[in-house]
Amino acid sequence: MILDDEYPPDPRVENEAIELLKQGHEVFLFCLTYGNEKEKEIIQGIEVRRYKTNKLEYKLSALAYTVPFYSLLMKSKIEDFIKKNNLDNIHIHDIRIAGASFKANKRVKLPVVLDLHENRPEIMRFYPHLQKLYGKLLISIKKWKKKEEEFVRKASKVVVVTKHAKKELIERVGVEDVKIAVVPNTIRPFFYEGKANGISYKKGKEDFTLLYLGDTGTRRGLKTVVLSILKLKKEHSIKNIKFVVVGKPSSYLEKLITDTNLEDQVQLTGWQIDTTFPEWIRIADVCVSPLHRNIHHDTTYANKIFQYMSIGKPLLVSDVIAQKDITEEANAGLVHVAEDVEDFTSKLLLLFNNQKLREDLGNSGKEFVRNHFTWDKTSGELIEIYNNLD
Repeated sequence: MILDDEYPPDPRVENEAIELLKQGHEVFLFCLTYGNEKEKEIIQGIEVRRYKTNKLEYKLSALAYTVPFYSLLMKSKIEDFIKKNNLDNIHIHDIRIAGASFKANKRVKLPVVLDLHENRPEIMRFYPHLQKLYGKLLISIKKWKKKEEEFVRKASKVVVVTKHAKKELIERVGVEDVKIAVVPNTIRPFFYEGKANGISYKKGKEDFTLLYLGDTGTRRGLKTVVLSILKLKKEHSIKNIKFVVVGKPSSYLEKLITDTNLEDQVQLTGWQIDTTFPEWIRIADVCVSPLHRNIHHDTTYANKIFQYMSIGKPLLVSDVIAQKDITEEANAGLVHVAEDVEDFTSKLLLLFNNQKLREDLGNSGKEFVRNHFTWDKTSGELIEIYNNLD
């Protein structure tokens, strides 16, 4: 496995590696280090091999398909990794390091599995540095998209996270259905079965708590939730709804809360360690994922919705296609039109006023995740790849 990042943590990489280990494979992981971590280490059975990098290389990675420096620097490291570990095949995690990986594999010609964690070219449109003139001049999304298509054609097999991503890729690139496997970012049972770390937050006796877990960038849709809370306060005199955001707060969100005078109703906790997530979810009455519509969000799952569901909490999610479909399939929550404050508010009121509805949706979601959608039940196509990879 080839990862252009530090390790751990990376839940998808870890989950896939552990599942392959269970099947009797040996897994060697190429990853990077900025410090003095061990060059060789075994983590949960994974043979981790760390290669030194620096901030300059990290910055060059953004230009991977503008100028060749990053791919050339990584190519020599990956060649060393392949040579020293006597590999049978290569599993590339995402496209940023794919160019270097294919170059390093030119001589040995091992089978290659390309694992697309997300639709990287589409999500790049929302990166802050690509909103600026210098970013637009230096980094071509069109080039990244063409490279992704090139790598998909070159790879022996391709892994994506949803059936929606598979459909989009088949239509865009024209590859055969059998070349692409779907391996969702689901959770392992220890998330809801294990002992979680405690949290200091105290829920008020009359509080009705909404919870959001994760990144707080504009495209995550938290503005919709805040404006809905303001609307309920002004038009319905509902003041006991509390919105708890577990994630590093963005400046726009902090300003929005100040401008709307909702400091008493919106709690920004900052980022918390992941072992506390189950406890944050347990304090919630409703959990939200109000993502904006775009190609990336439409074709991927926010892992948080499975974390929410596994604890038995009802969802209120936007109508980005992948999460809408899975929420309705599991009967785990209500769906609102993305960025529509009125629609979000009407759905929130339904949940606010109906405890039985909340309980039914929460129980349905919990049953779905625990019995049908944990990692051990959704990794079958990954196992199948390696059972038949020549």
